[in-house]
Amino acid sequence: MAPASAPSKARPSPAGAAFDAYALTGTALALRGTPYRNGGADPAGFDCSGFTQYVFAQYGIALPRDVRNQFRAGNSVRPEDLAAGDILFFATTDPGPSHVGIAIGGDEFVHAPSSSGVVRVEHLTAAYWAQRYVGARRVN
Repeated sequence: MAPASAPSKARPSPAGAAFDAYALTGTALALRGTPYRNGGADPAGFDCSGFTQYVFAQYGIALPRDVRNQFRAGNSVRPEDLAAGDILFFATTDPGPSHVGIAIGGDEFVHAPSSSGVVRVEHLTAAYWAQRYVGARRVN
């Protein structure tokens, strides 16, 4: 799968969104500093897909447990249409989606990377992430 164009900015949630994207991103941001744990899906420790699954579950949205199946959930979002609460996918270890995070607005997203060891915020436009971006989904 060829990488999609890297997004430049995520906008506020579209009017009429089925859930409060600001509340959802607030929940995600409140988990910053939570340790990375391979296979983790709760505040004791998260891996990337466990993090997104947990955050969305707080709003009654069931996501699959693994990255590739999360990439099939909801609807595809073009980079220019990104909004807070969209799920972002990156090819970090395999071709196609192998890492996931949540857009929080501007050019930022929150995720559970194994490299830093904790849930943290990154910039979509940083070279590392921009080069590995493969797409986004909206599940609301």
